[in-house]
Amino acid sequence: MSNLIQHGRRRLVLALPLMAFGLVVAPVQAKVDVYQSSRTLMGTRVDLTLQSLDTAALPYAAEMAFAEMERLANMMSRYRSTSVLNAINLSAGLQPVPVSPELLQVLLMARRAGQSSGGDFDATVGSLRNWNFDPSHPSIPTARQIAEQLNLVDQKKGLLIDERAGTAYLTKRGMRLDLGGIAKLPILQAGMTQLQGLGVVNAMINGGGDVLVMGQLNGRAWRIGLRDPRQPGKLLGAVSLNEGFVAASGDYERFVMHQGKRMHHILDPRTGYPTQGPHGVALISDQLEAINGLGAAIMVAGADVGRARVASIPGLDALIVDADSSLWLSPGMASRLGRG
Repeated sequence: MSNLIQHGRRRLVLALPLMAFGLVVAPVQAKVDVYQSSRTLMGTRVDLTLQSLDTAALPYAAEMAFAEMERLANMMSRYRSTSVLNAINLSAGLQPVPVSPELLQVLLMARRAGQSSGGDFDATVGSLRNWNFDPSHPSIPTARQIAEQLNLVDQKKGLLIDERAGTAYLTKRGMRLDLGGIAKLPILQAGMTQLQGLGVVNAMINGGGDVLVMGQLNGRAWRIGLRDPRQPGKLLGAVSLNEGFVAASGDYERFVMHQGKRMHHILDPRTGYPTQGPHGVALISDQLEAINGLGAAIMVAGADVGRARVASIPGLDALIVDADSSLWLSPGMASRLGRG
C-alpha cells in the first residue's frame, strides 16, 4: 500500500500504513477540517490526524504534541549519545544516574512488565549489543559474543530504581537498557495529553505499529485495520475505537537474512537470539499498563502462555498468529472483528 500522507487541509484519501504487525487506518475521504502531519521519531514515522471545527488551532496543537514526543524520545533513546538513557548505560557498574519523572515512570513500567511476565520482558536485552537489524548495516553476533553478553541480561537483579532519590542504576559494567519495547506508548500518550490540553478532542497518533486514539473521525469511531502477518498485503479485518491503544508486535518489522534464516529484532532474554514463537500479536486496551510490554513478552513466551495472560487481564482484546500460522482471537477481539 503506498504512502499517501499529505499535510494541510486538502482533500485526500487517508491511508496510513503502519509497520510491525500491520496496523492500518482504513481509507476514508478526509474533510476540510482534518489536519494531518507526520515526523520521524523513535526510528519510525509518527503520523497525527486531528479533526476540529477550529481548524486554525490544529497546526499549533500538532507542533506542540510533536515537540513533547520528540523531547521524550531524545531522552529515552539508546542511539542518542546525549540521552539520559545512554548516561545510565555508560554509568553501568559505576554510579546511579538522576532521571526525570517521565523516564522514571517508564523504567518502573519496564520493571512491572518484567515481573508480571516472569522475565519474558527484559529491558536489559540492550546488553546484546552486537545485533544490528538495519539492512544497510546488518550485524549478527557470534555465538561466543551472545554467550558473554547474555550474562548481562538480568533486569530483575541488574536494574536498581530508587524512586525517592529519582535515580536508576545498572549494577554491572557492560549492561545496557533498550526501552524500545516499553517507551513508545508512553511517548505517544504524552503527545495525546498535549493535544487534550490544547482542546483537541478528535485525534489519532499512529507510530509504527502502535496507535492511540480519542474521539471520532468524520463523526464515526476511528477504524483501524489489522494486517495479516501471514499475508502482509491483506487485512484480517478492522476494529472501531473511540478511545484507547492498539499495540502490535511482529517478527518481520525489522529483520536481516543470515544463512537463509530471517533474524528479527525481538530478542529472547533467555537465549540472546530472536524469538521462535508467534509471528505477530495485536492488543487493544484503554489502559496503558495492561498493554505496555505485553506484546514483546508474548512473542518470547509463546502463544499458549500468551492466551492465558490475555484471559487474565480484564478488558484486554488480542489476536495471536502462532509460529504455525494459526490464528487465535480472544472473545473480545473476535467480536470487534465480527467473528464472534
